[in-house]
Amino acid sequence: MPARLPVIDALKGIASQLIVLHHLAFYGPMSDVVSPYLGGLIDWLSANGRIAVQVFLVMGGYMAARALAPQGRANFESPLPVMIRRYLRLSIPYAAAVGVAIVAAAIARHWANFDSTPATPSLYQLFANLLMVQNIVGQDSLSAGLWYVAIDLQLYCGLSALLWLASRQPGHWLAPMLVAMGMTASLFYFNREAAFDIWGIYFFGSYGLGALTWWASTSKRPVTMATLIAMIVGLALILDFRTRIAVALAVAALLFASSLIRPLPRSEASHTRGEQFIAWLGRISYSVFLVHYPICLLVNAGVTRFFGGSHLANGLGLIMALVASTMAGAAFHRYVELGFSVDALRSRAGKGTAAATR
Repeated sequence: MPARLPVIDALKGIASQLIVLHHLAFYGPMSDVVSPYLGGLIDWLSANGRIAVQVFLVMGGYMAARALAPQGRANFESPLPVMIRRYLRLSIPYAAAVGVAIVAAAIARHWANFDSTPATPSLYQLFANLLMVQNIVGQDSLSAGLWYVAIDLQLYCGLSALLWLASRQPGHWLAPMLVAMGMTASLFYFNREAAFDIWGIYFFGSYGLGALTWWASTSKRPVTMATLIAMIVGLALILDFRTRIAVALAVAALLFASSLIRPLPRSEASHTRGEQFIAWLGRISYSVFLVHYPICLLVNAGVTRFFGGSHLANGLGLIMALVASTMAGAAFHRYVELGFSVDALRSRAGKGTAAATR
């Protein structure tokens, strides 16, 4: 298992909190009540908070390249087991989060049924969500953020397939070249067409950028390779400036710069409380991403039901929703994401088999 990277934990932790704040600002109704007092902040979070997703896209590609082809060549024989493992890793906590979302929506509808409260799902909608194809087959997601997990699966599988194709030929240069071609196609065409936003290719510009950043950081000429990558992204921005792509480039630049700096090893105990807190936010970020919307939905519905239009109650409700989402994410991370991970289930199965043979 590769060591955790502090810069990645920090970026993930901050980005996950921005996503929670974005959904609190965008969906309301608590944000609507306090908007006259925090209008500028609420409007900015509602319009721009979603750009934090670019952090996860770039880092997703970076970590996938690091795990699947650290030297530019696939370290697996067949892509199918890789894809299945990815689906299982994502789907177990994802399915639990879908269950949480359904229960939370039912409670919220009972308290205060507003526009952003999901309706009772049909079986078709439920299965489409569990299979992570809801947007492809025209079904609504049962919780905000689930779409990203479906896209992440597409991107990881797509990258795995590209790496496997490249491994059919000798050398370590073909995989980065294929990924660069995919990134370029996405940036110059697919990412400019909203109709493609249900497909991974729409986001492959950022994801591929992350993968190429990893390979650049481990190449013999890191600065030269990074400059070439930045030039491609820069040309795409000149053709059609998109803030989301500019943010992706900035995240990639930060990851690349951090790879050139070799800090002295430090024990966990030597980290400041602030560093430890940010690292903790990074570790639980996927769980926060999964469960925050049902929590926010419940707080929105509860405050609306019991306190109505009180500006103070709704302002405190926003803070409570952020804190509750983080704490719920921490519990979900410990008891579901880790407790029911593929590795944990295998370990339990192994212990059970060993006990049965005694």
